[in-house]
Amino acid sequence: MKSINFELQEHSLFSSQWSLLYCLKKNGSMTQKEMAEYLHVESPTITRTLLKLEESGHIKRQSGIDKRERVVSLTEKALTCFPSVDESVRRHERNMLCRLSVNEKQQLAALLEKIEYVEERR
Repeated sequence: MKSINFELQEHSLFSSQWSLLYCLKKNGSMTQKEMAEYLHVESPTITRTLLKLEESGHIKRQSGIDKRERVVSLTEKALTCFPSVDESVRRHERNMLCRLSVNEKQQLAALLEKIEYVEERR
């Protein structure tokens, strides 16, 4: 985590914040509860991270259908900076993967697919 946080430092973000931004970009607006369930993170943790993202102007939260529900969406600021942050993360991933042999990369891909499959079945 330290290395990805170092990479994200130039964007004034942490990995936990990037996870939420990426989740919203991929899935569109979501409630805080949906985000917590999707990312398997405790609701208080999501709330704290969203507060920081709201303060920095990356997300906005609005009341949902149920007054207790909060719907989270990306702001124009987040959408504008997303490609640059995404490229930093991808560069970091490439740097991490370049240490692996072709066989190790195949094994990793197979294990990640297996984990995803198991996760979907829960």
